[in-house]
Amino acid sequence: MGKVQYKMVVTDMDYTLLNKEKNISERNKRALKAAMDKGILVVVATGRIYTSALYYAKLLGISTPIIASNGAIIREEHTDRTLHQCLLQREAIQEMIRLTREQGLFCHLFSKDTIYTEKITNVSYRYTEWNKYMAVEDQVKIKLLESFEDLSEAEKNEIFKAVVVDNDNSKLQYIRQEILKTGLVTVSRSLADNIEVMNKEVSKGNAVAKLAEMYNINRAEIITIGDNENDISMIEYAGLGVAMGNGDQCLKEKADYITADYMEDGVGLVIEKFILD
Repeated sequence: MGKVQYKMVVTDMDYTLLNKEKNISERNKRALKAAMDKGILVVVATGRIYTSALYYAKLLGISTPIIASNGAIIREEHTDRTLHQCLLQREAIQEMIRLTREQGLFCHLFSKDTIYTEKITNVSYRYTEWNKYMAVEDQVKIKLLESFEDLSEAEKNEIFKAVVVDNDNSKLQYIRQEILKTGLVTVSRSLADNIEVMNKEVSKGNAVAKLAEMYNINRAEIITIGDNENDISMIEYAGLGVAMGNGDQCLKEKADYITADYMEDGVGLVIEKFILD
């Protein structure tokens, strides 16, 4: 059999494409640029809010669709089109708010460009710090509420994801088990200390499949690269699913190939080996 001619590369961002300083290394940039020059569709797929994902896509010169909030939104900024979105149901949002309050934790709700919270902590704090260094158009909006009951009707209809962060894994596991009982959601994590809750139809794998259909690309012609649980679905979907060397064991067990650590240009190495070689 001849070498597979890959047509799409999908990469996660944190602890995959981005280094410890939350920058993209020169080697990764060169490899992705060379892939794009060969006509390869390069896509970022992240749990991050869309505004943040867009910032890094612009750094790479990517004009193809961006998968954000773990696949809850696929958007093409240069045409001002949202190609796909799947909102978190109101019942699920209400139950997440109840469960996090019960455990003494704080929920964060993500729209396309805004994070809603009752306290600036963990997720919202990190983006508040991020905003200090960003141009206005690249800033993530943070809306601090007295209570989630203050959300307007319009805001209730634009939530893609709920996130809760804490170092107490028992609390996170309790919330995960209870919210799954609604039958409305899928739950994943992008870091060891968080859980991310989306509509049950949402995953990075489903989002990659939708893009593949739009661009008439066979799944065998796709490379996906990630490091954590929320990447498993796209690793399983792709013809070549790649785990980072620093990736979680649960992901490595599903991967076809394991590349180098995120601080050792693992994304660039994959592209050099399977596309540019």
